[in-house]
Amino acid sequence: MVKRFIIAIILLGLVAGGLVGFNLFRDKMIADFFANMPVQPSTVSTVEAAPRRWQPTLGAIGTVNAAQGVDLTVEAAGIVREILFNSNSQVEAGQVLLRLDDVVQTADVEAARTQQDLDRLNLERARELQGRGVATSSALDAAEAAARASEAQLARATALLEQRRVDAPFGGTIGLPRIDLGQYIAPGTVVATLQDLETMRVDFSMPEQQLSFLEIGQPLHVRIQGTAHAFDGEISGIDPRVDPASRMVAVRGTIRNSSDGVRLTPGQFVRVEIDLPPEDGVIALPQTAVVTSLYGDYVYVVRPREDDAEMLEARQIFVGIGRRSDDVIEVRSGLEPGAMVVTAGQNRLSNGAPVVVDNTVNPMIRAEAEAQ
Repeated sequence: MVKRFIIAIILLGLVAGGLVGFNLFRDKMIADFFANMPVQPSTVSTVEAAPRRWQPTLGAIGTVNAAQGVDLTVEAAGIVREILFNSNSQVEAGQVLLRLDDVVQTADVEAARTQQDLDRLNLERARELQGRGVATSSALDAAEAAARASEAQLARATALLEQRRVDAPFGGTIGLPRIDLGQYIAPGTVVATLQDLETMRVDFSMPEQQLSFLEIGQPLHVRIQGTAHAFDGEISGIDPRVDPASRMVAVRGTIRNSSDGVRLTPGQFVRVEIDLPPEDGVIALPQTAVVTSLYGDYVYVVRPREDDAEMLEARQIFVGIGRRSDDVIEVRSGLEPGAMVVTAGQNRLSNGAPVVVDNTVNPMIRAEAEAQ
């Protein structure tokens, strides 16, 4: 009995030892496999850090207005008899847009014109009689005064008649009519808005510290929020006075509106970029190449491995960044010209990780190729 019990214990110990040994052997083989397994290189795109021509800009927020834009109103009270325009139509300067009830004013003009004709005839007779020595000088003076008075009455009646209509002060695009036929309107009632959309102006403000960088005729670019299209123009006015409350100076730019496609509309919110003199020898990279962390800004540079020159690896380099313009960023320190900087694929990289360069997926290079 004791002998069988001892044999069972020995067999159980052999089985348990075999299981433990197998697990240790398996774990060692798995660790050796992963330790010796080659790391698969990551595919990245790169760009050369080369000195380039930098176009510095000043940014601002502005509001677009038409170079000429007014709300058309009436000068006299009356009932609307004719609306002579359609919404969003082009009108010419001097074109009649609206007529009020003018029966009384038209009759006054005819009466004044008839009186003027009569007074002119009387003046001619008075001059003829004086030439014969029949009429006195006082009669001629009275006839001349009556003729001038009738001319003034005709001018007044004509002016009152012209107040019964609304003319376009300049050519442009007219908006929605804000009145209806048969409606009684009072002086000052807005009939419609008239905007000249060919030439636009953008009003914005700049800090007083940047006033020395601004001058008349300086190029600027306007972009509508959410679109990449840019409208080119120039600075047409700079307020000579700085606002003492905000320490800002008012600036105005003039822009030629597009004839097709995206167009500026009065009242729009836009971003303004003012061109400064260009600078040469600036190292600039796509903004996607720079990674921001708690320890600073850094980039990954692709270099040959020290132990195998045919293999490439990524090295992390901390850099000092400066100005930004569109989709590029200035690198002021930490990067030597000629370095190959990773622009896409950094999220899979670590310091010393093997990489393979594939610039067919580089959006910067693709955009340059399409532009050429």
